[in-house]
Amino acid sequence: MREIVVVDIGGTHTRFAIAEVGDGRVRGLGEAFKLNTAEHSGLTAAWEMFRERSGRPLPPAAAIAFAGPVGGEQLKLTNNAWVIRPAQLPRELRVERLTVVNDFGAVAHAVAQLGDGEYRYLCGPDAALPPQGVISIVGPGTGLGVGQLLRRGGGAYDVIETEGGHVDFAPLDEVEDRMLAHLRARYGRVSVERLAAGMGLTNIYEVLAGIEAAPVWAGDDKELWAAAMSGGDSLAGAALARWCLILGAVAGDLALAHGAAGVVIAGGLGLRLGAHLPGSGFRDRFVAKSPYERRMDELPVKLLAHPQPGLFGAAAAFAREHA
Repeated sequence: MREIVVVDIGGTHTRFAIAEVGDGRVRGLGEAFKLNTAEHSGLTAAWEMFRERSGRPLPPAAAIAFAGPVGGEQLKLTNNAWVIRPAQLPRELRVERLTVVNDFGAVAHAVAQLGDGEYRYLCGPDAALPPQGVISIVGPGTGLGVGQLLRRGGGAYDVIETEGGHVDFAPLDEVEDRMLAHLRARYGRVSVERLAAGMGLTNIYEVLAGIEAAPVWAGDDKELWAAAMSGGDSLAGAALARWCLILGAVAGDLALAHGAAGVVIAGGLGLRLGAHLPGSGFRDRFVAKSPYERRMDELPVKLLAHPQPGLFGAAAAFAREHA
């Protein structure tokens, strides 16, 4: 058994904790410390704040989940200005052992090691995730994370890190045709992340407001999400309903492309919408993949309910690498 520092670096928040690992698995995860990523110059400054808050020497080992591709000499956050150079981290953080993993690679490691009690039913068969085959993991948050877990049976597994949130958006009706045209004029290429992640609600609202000749939302994204989920604004509620449709379509496309045996919806928004998604149009769009509707309806789709899957998964990735 050993202690390690675990870090989950996202475009909006960065989280730290102390984890215990042993025999290739996570044995314990301490309380998470959260800070705003944009309020700190980089990982080293945030690490020092965590060390000061801890009031103790930090373990000389760390696991970092990073919201972006992790190959190469320099890592750049997809939705923030932080830059990390992995080769310099052992010296900068004073650690002897280090694991760096993509953020949804980390979530896939978490899915591999968490028990059935960490999930909520969303749609499909109300059964446990299958012990063998591919599990597609889709996570709406600041961006849209996508990963794959290949379960080989007997507890063996492989994690495939992807940037599936950046595949092209495919509209499915005239309203979404207008969304694509609206965003194409602004961005050129339109990925699914523009509509099926946190930023998507504002983009959807803008188009619906244009259709209804209504004013554009005057607040920020956070306020719009609050209005949509509280039911205090009818157009915001309509935008959320459309957002759920789009997420269902995207999750179904990814599951079909992956040859999935099951699907997990993770991410900060997935957890916040745990009571909302089951009654939305998510399931109808997820299944509507003619001629494979029956196959799609037979896939168990779960919501990941663990409060810190990125931290847990980073610890799981370290435990497996250094077992």
